[in-house]
Amino acid sequence: MTSDNDRRRGLLARLRGRPVARSRGRRRLGAAVRLLAALMLAGGAYTVFAPGAQAQDNPPLSAAGNEGKALFDVSCVSCHGRNAQGVEGRGPSLIGVGAAAVEFQVSTGRMPMARQEAQAPRKPPQFTDEQVRQLAQYIQELGGGPQIPEGNLREGADLAAGGELFRINCSQCHAFGGGGGALSSGKYAPSLHPASDRQIYAAMLSGPQNMPVFGDNQLRPEQKADIIAYIQENLKQTQDQGGFNLGRYGPSTEGLAAFLIGIVALVFASLWIAGKS
Repeated sequence: MTSDNDRRRGLLARLRGRPVARSRGRRRLGAAVRLLAALMLAGGAYTVFAPGAQAQDNPPLSAAGNEGKALFDVSCVSCHGRNAQGVEGRGPSLIGVGAAAVEFQVSTGRMPMARQEAQAPRKPPQFTDEQVRQLAQYIQELGGGPQIPEGNLREGADLAAGGELFRINCSQCHAFGGGGGALSSGKYAPSLHPASDRQIYAAMLSGPQNMPVFGDNQLRPEQKADIIAYIQENLKQTQDQGGFNLGRYGPSTEGLAAFLIGIVALVFASLWIAGKS
């Protein structure tokens, strides 16, 4: 009797547990269905909206940018990478350097570089002015950065203010006459005499090699115009009122010349006096 009662109780317990198990299974199945529906909805929304967001993040290039990309893919990609991200040991990333840096480096012939050196020397440019602008526009559209303003870069400039700014900010490296000068580790500040208005402005914006960056927070656009006007209209055009400029390298050559000429003159004067006495 006891065993029969136990069997009946166990059977009743199992029968009572079935609805609970079934309801629990239904809840789990419903949750899985809802999760699957949510994933399908999220995937559909991504498919609909992702192309528009990508197109907004990567707008199409302008005509000049497309021309610049074609030039870049032929002449620059081996050192700077297919997407201008740079290649280790060959060339730095160009993302964010801006059109000013590209225009300075390419228009002065410093780029493309023949080999890695302490400093890229100025050479005859390999691209026309139009091609330089196209390359610069491509890099500008690719990652942004400083740009050279259009128009007359020294309009309304003050020569006196430009001379003062030049002596404070530029003469330590480029010398008072703009002839350039030697720096450490085989580097040097180049002469400013071959530089154009746009190249000087681009150099101030981008700070190539050892040159510091003079952004608009350091030198306002009108101050840059003053400096450019002083270089172009005074240093390049004014005659040297003191006679021979000795390369305009500053007091080093002047002191050497004074020493050699002065010593020779003193020796001859001493010999002449000794011969007369």
